[in-house]
Amino acid sequence: MAEVNLFSEVVGLQQQKSDSGVFFPAVLFPNPNASKPVQLTDAIKANKPWLDSLLHRSGAILFRGFPVSTASDFNDVVDSSGYEDFSYGAGGSGTRTKLTDRVYTANEAPPDQMIGFHHELSHASEFPSKLFFFCEIEPGRGGETCIVLSHVIYEKMNGKHPEFVEQLEEKGLIYNRVMREGLDPSSPVGRGWKGTFMTDDKSVAEERATKLGMKLEWMGDEVKVIVGPKPSFRYNEAQQQKTWFNSLAISYGRLHDKLNDDPTKAVVFGDGEPLPRDEVNDLLKMFDEECVALQWCKGDVLLLDNLAVLHSRRPLLAPPRRILASFCK
Repeated sequence: MAEVNLFSEVVGLQQQKSDSGVFFPAVLFPNPNASKPVQLTDAIKANKPWLDSLLHRSGAILFRGFPVSTASDFNDVVDSSGYEDFSYGAGGSGTRTKLTDRVYTANEAPPDQMIGFHHELSHASEFPSKLFFFCEIEPGRGGETCIVLSHVIYEKMNGKHPEFVEQLEEKGLIYNRVMREGLDPSSPVGRGWKGTFMTDDKSVAEERATKLGMKLEWMGDEVKVIVGPKPSFRYNEAQQQKTWFNSLAISYGRLHDKLNDDPTKAVVFGDGEPLPRDEVNDLLKMFDEECVALQWCKGDVLLLDNLAVLHSRRPLLAPPRRILASFCK
């Protein structure tokens, strides 16, 4: 256990160890030898350069055991990081409720449904670089948040299916989704077009979609949203690694509703051709094999590098569960 000012770094069961000896995620507790109870906001401010370095090396940091209880407390933690706010506005498909200046509910998809692996807003022209999650109410059973290093997925897929990766590199991906007019709370992708583009006016929605690199095809009050072709991978300059930066897995990960029930149509190659199912199945298995499944405890705060780490949500088997989120540029 290595002490760093107000933090104690602990090696636990919910971690993987890289060849370089770095743990994923890094897990930090309050330093038990501190002269007074440790506030997470104070600890972050006092150790910011070290935390930035740790996040750079690990990709994820779990803060556990700190007195963080409410959305307001969590907002203060995010503010203490010094990271600029990224507003979850037009373009996002997840249903969220804004609670404070910088805090939203996590995706309000029905809790018994799986949310597949993804980088936040990987389909968009702008995406957050950092993500914070906070456990306000820990899950009764199930509902784990799973995380996986994106460069590991890229390297393993490139090793096993180089022709598929080459096709993804050359063609990119197109994403298709049909949206209702308003919110569908029964759907994991239930944000309607009015909420997605933050307007009741179809012409304004089209203008905003165009700015976001999206095309709209109207079908009465419903609309087909076409995104792409978009790159399948990105190069992480900080890590000097290519990352698996796309929404392929979430489209195949049971994130469906009555209007979007065929994953083979939801995501296709940039030339419109369908993806090979065997390779996609291997990808989904690889995510399960390589991920770390985090068992939430009340008060946990998780910080992710959005370019380096994909995340998912397992179905909740026994309620309650309430996870909050914040996004940073």
